[in-house]
Amino acid sequence: MDQNIEFKLRPWKLTDAGSLVKYANNLNIAKYLTDLFPHPYSSDDAIKFITMVSSGNPVSVFAIEIYGEASGGIGLHPQKDIFRNNAELGYWLAEPYWGQGIITRAIREMVKFGFENLDINRIYARPFGSNVGSQKVLEKAGFALEGRFLKTLIKMGEYEDELVYAVRK
Repeated sequence: MDQNIEFKLRPWKLTDAGSLVKYANNLNIAKYLTDLFPHPYSSDDAIKFITMVSSGNPVSVFAIEIYGEASGGIGLHPQKDIFRNNAELGYWLAEPYWGQGIITRAIREMVKFGFENLDINRIYARPFGSNVGSQKVLEKAGFALEGRFLKTLIKMGEYEDELVYAVRK
């Protein structure tokens, strides 16, 4: 595992659309995300996504830039109403960079950003039960498993367990 690959988190730009399509149009990524993350992933999908996340105030969804190219995404989604002190963490990384410690470090940066910039005291993530890699990444980043809900999600015609991991301020 190469812990030395440099990356930075930065706001998305419309010029990232090409690299977003290049890396997001991957079934190995889409199969672990909600259906809001389309597959196949088109240029129109990229432009809609970048336009949407760029309008946040504050911006809380970022590109993961590696070697000058948007190679993944990570963001916090503040909740409302009785859940308002919580934010959901979502992330994905281009497959060529899996297993190199990048996403664990990116999650740690997002947790720091969230607790410093958002009015929250808990950040949670909901990996699929079959996504063992994501579960390990969350544990390495300091998240604890709070719950497992059996066969509550359906993705590509298959039922999946929903896990809830969280970290508190």
